Amino acid sequence: MATNPVTLMQTSDAAVVCRRLTKDFGIGDAKVAVLRGLDLEVPYGAITLLAGPSGCGKTTLLSVIAGLLNKTGGELCVLGSDADSLRGSDAVRFRRKNLGFIFQQYNLLPALTAAENAAVPLLAAGMKRKPAVEKAEVLLEEMGLASRMRAFPRQLSGGQQQRVAIARALIHDPRLLICDEPTAALDAETGHLVMEILRRKALRSDRAVLIVTHDSRVFQFGDRIAHMDDGRIVRTEFQEHGHVPELVGREK
Repeated sequence: MATNPVTLMQTSDAAVVCRRLTKDFGIGDAKVAVLRGLDLEVPYGAITLLAGPSGCGKTTLLSVIAGLLNKTGGELCVLGSDADSLRGSDAVRFRRKNLGFIFQQYNLLPALTAAENAAVPLLAAGMKRKPAVEKAEVLLEEMGLASRMRAFPRQLSGGQQQRVAIARALIHDPRLLICDEPTAALDAETGHLVMEILRRKALRSDRAVLIVTHDSRVFQFGDRIAHMDDGRIVRTEFQEHGHVPELVGREK
């Protein structure tokens, strides 16, 4: 007897479960299959890295998991919710409350200070400006940016801007953090620092982190590395980690 897919998802302790997931673009002769029956689990309390060649569907997969694109077929469960049940304003509220995003491009607002940029998700959720900025300042201080809170993006280095972007993604305590090439534009030291921040601040038993990367320097930080090719996960590697060192703030 076939396994009931709904039961399968409900009994999983993973933050994200994909079963036979498909995503097509176009129709008829112009149809292009990008995700081709993909299976993936993203567990809580772990960093999952998604690796693979350009064009294999990694960014499309992130967009489908994040609810920015609708899947074509298969099953997708995110934080215990069936993707098919999240539509319109419900999907927007779900993303705002539960998901955090870190992009390769920092997407900071040039007219806002570092603290104001980090506070944007709280302001969008209706928090008053003063407590929102104060909470952002506490987080930025933990990230070694105590002296740069009132600086504008143009006054910050690339590594500093990325830390502000990470603070913005973490400020509302998301259960699922989705990152697209977060270290690609960073030097080795700053990239290492960024990954230390992600492990220390986002890696908890009730949270999950999914990172798309081509940067082999960050592979050491992944608890599992899912290798993707031609719209499918072709193999998964597992790694064990010891103590994560406490971050010492740096102003680079």
